[in-house]
Amino acid sequence: MSDQCPTSPYLFLSRNVPRHRAPQIMYVLKSHCLQAICYLCQMAGIYIHIPFCKQACHYCDFHFSTSLKYKDDFLQALLKEIRLQKSYLDGETVETIYFGGGTPSLLNELELNLIINEITGLHTVTSTAEITLEANPDDLDKAQLQSLRKTDINRLSIGIQSFFDEDLQWMNRAHKAAEAESSIKRAQDSGFENITADLIYGYPLLNDTKWKYNTDKLFELDIPHVSAYSMTVEPRTALASSIKNRKQPAMDEHQSAEQFILLMDAMLQHGFEHYEISNFCRPGHYSRHNSNYWKGIKYLGIGPSAHSFNGETRQWNVANNAKYIQTLEKAEIPAETELLTETDRLNEYIMTSLRTMWGLDLDKLNLIAAGSSNELKTAARRYMDSGWIEQKEEIIYLTQTGKLYADAIAAGLFF
Repeated sequence: MSDQCPTSPYLFLSRNVPRHRAPQIMYVLKSHCLQAICYLCQMAGIYIHIPFCKQACHYCDFHFSTSLKYKDDFLQALLKEIRLQKSYLDGETVETIYFGGGTPSLLNELELNLIINEITGLHTVTSTAEITLEANPDDLDKAQLQSLRKTDINRLSIGIQSFFDEDLQWMNRAHKAAEAESSIKRAQDSGFENITADLIYGYPLLNDTKWKYNTDKLFELDIPHVSAYSMTVEPRTALASSIKNRKQPAMDEHQSAEQFILLMDAMLQHGFEHYEISNFCRPGHYSRHNSNYWKGIKYLGIGPSAHSFNGETRQWNVANNAKYIQTLEKAEIPAETELLTETDRLNEYIMTSLRTMWGLDLDKLNLIAAGSSNELKTAARRYMDSGWIEQKEEIIYLTQTGKLYADAIAAGLFF
């Protein structure tokens, strides 16, 4: 999800989030909660944040440690939190489990099974649950993939980012371009068909020719789902420091916009659906877990900095590994909670729904606050006149041009 503040004209620019954790755009816009419309026909999700990485990418500001010294203590704390949080979803059936981070692929078969078994022992998990593991290409050797096949993991999210060594080195990624391609092939050969790959665009080394090569490579590899994020500059990162000290040029938003347009065109030509600003898939291959975030389905977040939402409140854990472990050693949940107001629910529904191909349903807006759709339609006129949004019956959608300004439009429609 987007990590930018609402001052930039190109507010589609994002890095995810996806892949998930709670959508970062909501945190940046000072809203600690996802919208609270629950669809009764859909089931809950559980997100597990693994706060460890081999090395820090220059652009990354997510909460993790490059030291595995306290991994065992963390795992025990994580299992304890799962037990303490067992009632959070109020008995809701779970249909997705997502291991994010950090680098969850640093966990071995035994550790993953411990976590999954703890969840399935305390929650009703569907037999067809989507269970995703985020992974770095360099972790997916043949032995690791064989081990993963002995777990319930059935979907891999692989952090490719680029197929060019110089770009990966610039990002300070741990893998090489050859590993990026071979990891996908090995995963497919091992029986993983449900794979998504991440790419990043909009940074100085990436010209349009290289960008086309990156997307074409994923088409060639027959990947069914792609998440693509524009490079953003977050405070307190190595990239931010390099730009501040003029060792690196600033990001060019016009370059990002042009490469986003190239991306949308290429995905359309290859039969992919653009179902969320940063996410594309072949029909039927949506990320069920992340789609539930955008649709406001209940979810429980476990681990440092993880966020949770149960329809009425928003909860977020302490973003510090040591404090997380210490709090759970006292059998306390290391989280703060916020009660959603009516305005929160309106604004979050606008933000999350407008980013998707399913659009903003005015009738659902009225379920939150009677008559609110009339006020929104008045605010939306300027964006309709600009050709950025369109209305079909009672649904409002972003146009292709509007997708360049998604978060700015949503902020302009806030109550």
